[in-house]
Amino acid sequence: MRKDYRQGRLGEEIRKIISELLLREIKDPRLSGFVSISGVEVTSDGSYATVYVSTLLNSDEKSDEELANVITAFKSAKGLIKKEIGRQIKIKHVPDLIFKPDNSMKYGRHITDIIDSLGIKRDDSEDAETAEVENNEEE
Repeated sequence: MRKDYRQGRLGEEIRKIISELLLREIKDPRLSGFVSISGVEVTSDGSYATVYVSTLLNSDEKSDEELANVITAFKSAKGLIKKEIGRQIKIKHVPDLIFKPDNSMKYGRHITDIIDSLGIKRDDSEDAETAEVENNEEE
């Protein structure tokens, strides 16, 4: 269990460092706009770190193409990122970085579409009861 905690902390530190680099250091035009590091998973031996990258765009076709460009840009900046991780975090071996697209928002939209297609009507009486309870608590 301790190892899982350590990998989680290391992943979070790597995410913070990459996010800071994205704001201040990396000047690649492919990384301009709404690019976000949604998470980092470090393997149990610490040799690899999977960095999940997402962009905030409306069109699925455009976002897939844009996301591929963003992943390519991160791969080209991998050396700078690893150097900065090694400088800021005192670890013996900096994990090799693997950049992958984060498809959780797309998946969430897909699940919402499935639920909507079922035709199940939402019970508004529950919402009214919840709002009434909240109003009573405020008074």
